Amino acid sequence: MRLARHGELGNEKPLIGDADGNWWDLSPIVTDIDPDLLGGGLDAARAAVEAGDLPAVTDVGRFGPPLTGIGKIICIGLNYRDHAAETGAAIPAEPILFMKTTDTVVGAGDTVLIPRTSVKTDWEVELAVVIGAEARYLDSPEEAASKIFGYAISNDVSEREFQIERGGQWDKGKNCETFNPLGPWILTADEVADPQQLGLRLWVNGEQRQNGSTADMIFGVHHLVWYLSQFMVLRPGDVINTGTPAGVAMGIEGQPYLRAGDVVELEIDGLGKQRQTFQQA
Repeated sequence: MRLARHGELGNEKPLIGDADGNWWDLSPIVTDIDPDLLGGGLDAARAAVEAGDLPAVTDVGRFGPPLTGIGKIICIGLNYRDHAAETGAAIPAEPILFMKTTDTVVGAGDTVLIPRTSVKTDWEVELAVVIGAEARYLDSPEEAASKIFGYAISNDVSEREFQIERGGQWDKGKNCETFNPLGPWILTADEVADPQQLGLRLWVNGEQRQNGSTADMIFGVHHLVWYLSQFMVLRPGDVINTGTPAGVAMGIEGQPYLRAGDVVELEIDGLGKQRQTFQQA
C-alpha cells in the first residue's frame, strides 16, 4: 500500500492508496501518518480499504510530507561507488553518517529555498528507508527486513560550500530550511521485492543529471539498518537517507549549481515523482 498526507501546509490529512493510483481518506480511523501507525496500526487501515469503509479521494492536490512525528533522519554519505569516484573520495570502509534535523522535511512538490549566501546548492536523489519497528543491536543484516516499514524518495539537498569549505563539518550544509523534500508517499516494504534493484533518476530544468541504481550501493539497505542499530536505537518513524548516485553538481566540473527559478524533478521506481522549484530565501 501507499501512505501519504495531502492538503495545505500544516493541515494535511492521511491517505492510503494502491498501485493503480486510487486514494482513500484515512481520517475516519487514524489521526495521521505517524510513528504509532507505522508501529502497528496498518492492519486496521488495510481492512478498512478492503471492506470499502473509507471515502475515496479523487483530488489529492498537494502532497505534504508523507510522515509526521519523524524521530530522526540519519544520512549515509558516499554510499554509491560512482558518486565516491566523481568526488575523488576513497570507498569508505564503514558507512559515513551525518544527521538532518526533522524540520528540513517538506513535501515532494514544495518550494525549496536557496540560502541567502549560497553559491553551491546541490541536488541528491536518494532512497529513504522508513523504520517501522525498534532496531537495537541487531545480530545480523538479515534481521533488518522486519524492522523496515517502507520506502520513499528523498532529495538530500546540500550546500557544498557550507558543507566542505566552512569548517569541514557537514551538518551546516545539510540542514538549511526545506533541504529534505520527502515523498510523495511511503510504499510499504511488502511491495518492494528487492530494495537493491531500484532505479533512481533526477533532472534539472529538463536535463537528466542522475541515472543510477540502488544495486550500486556500497552498503545495502539491510546492512545499513543493522549497522546503525549498533550505535543508536532505531524506532518507528525514524528515516534513513541511504546516499546518492553519481551526477551531482559537485562531481561534474563546470556544472552549475542551483539558482532561483531552477526546477528539479526526481523519481525512484515504484515510489512516485518529486518536482521542486528553487527560489532565493
